[in-house]
Amino acid sequence: AFSSGIFQDEIIPIEIKGTVHTKDDTIRPNVNAESLASLKPVFPNWGEASTTAGNASGVGDGAAICVLTTRERAQRDGLSIVGKYVGSAIVGVEPRYMGISPIYAVPKVLSQLGLSKEDIDVFEINEAFASQFAHCVEELEIPIEKINPNGGSIAISHPVGMTGARQVATGLAELQRTNGRLLCTSMCVGSGMGAAAVFVNETRH
Repeated sequence: AFSSGIFQDEIIPIEIKGTVHTKDDTIRPNVNAESLASLKPVFPNWGEASTTAGNASGVGDGAAICVLTTRERAQRDGLSIVGKYVGSAIVGVEPRYMGISPIYAVPKVLSQLGLSKEDIDVFEINEAFASQFAHCVEELEIPIEKINPNGGSIAISHPVGMTGARQVATGLAELQRTNGRLLCTSMCVGSGMGAAAVFVNETRH
């Protein structure tokens, strides 16, 4: 996705100290299975540790923006309407297992809106750690092809505080490319909280 330029429409060039940055510099294109296997666990005190710098989300610097307003205001100001926010749900789980909260947040928001997993075209689910993400995927029983189709936080990085906006921008952009209709975003949050939301692609034809 990175090498094919899929993310370029989501990136606003920014100048820092005379240098213009136009792409993410946290993506590691030359990583392979052998190099990942050679990395040491980062939490050896957790017993049989398997989490490494290669299968955990990178903590990079970043910022994202979403403009959320009424349809009337957007039309009045001549703004392009790319998506519609439908609804969201917040959940809480045992704090030490905070990574599993999408398992509960996704079904909750879908139930609130009268939707099923099959109705959703793209899911953007935050990847804190590969083990946490894999567990969520297995429990939610969602086809992996529908989830983070262009990579998630392990590949792209995870600047704290911008994940939700980045998921919306990335997910709606994918719906525009594929002419899909519905996006569901979800993430785990510190202290056991979790969230999920649903958006509609308004550019669909």
